[in-house]
Amino acid sequence: MARGWESKSVEAQMESAASKQPENREPERTPEQLQVLRDRENLELSRTRVQRELAASNNPRYQQILRKALADLDAKLAHLEPAQKKSVAGTR
Repeated sequence: MARGWESKSVEAQMESAASKQPENREPERTPEQLQVLRDRENLELSRTRVQRELAASNNPRYQQILRKALADLDAKLAHLEPAQKKSVAGTR
């Protein structure tokens, strides 16, 4: 008998959860917006890797190369910012 009540309770909870619509759902993104988001995430991951390598490196030449790479990644991230703001403003 306990199983019957338990399964009905679970069923009611599942129906309740299914009927609730997410209120703070993000708007649908265009393929261009998704690509900009992916590019940004990739650049941020690369930047993190370069920073770690720079902190661990003892070779001055390699550190110089890593600093240049970091500056390049920062420039690319800065270049993506206006594009990302435009694409978000265009959906509103």
